[in-house]
Amino acid sequence: MSVEVRDNPGKHRYEAFVDGERAGIAAYTRRGDEVVFTHTQVTLEGHGVGSTLVRAALDDVRRRGGLTVVPTCPFVAAFIERHQEYAALLGPDS
Repeated sequence: MSVEVRDNPGKHRYEAFVDGERAGIAAYTRRGDEVVFTHTQVTLEGHGVGSTLVRAALDDVRRRGGLTVVPTCPFVAAFIERHQEYAALLGPDS
């Protein structure tokens, strides 16, 4: 199963697609140089869609440079806790 993740800045969310169908979202807001992840929802659970979605979103934030992450969403916070390679993205208030 292949998961494609795209940023949809108009809707303030990253979207995961499986076979062309949306299978999850990671909603965010921007506060200056902070990306605040507020909610993650996956419709196809148990297949790694959520982890792939969050990993791609965090990789995109890292690639853009100069941004920090505030994980108010418990799923994103837990993902970063389990994958310490993303801890450097956390803002000072996280």
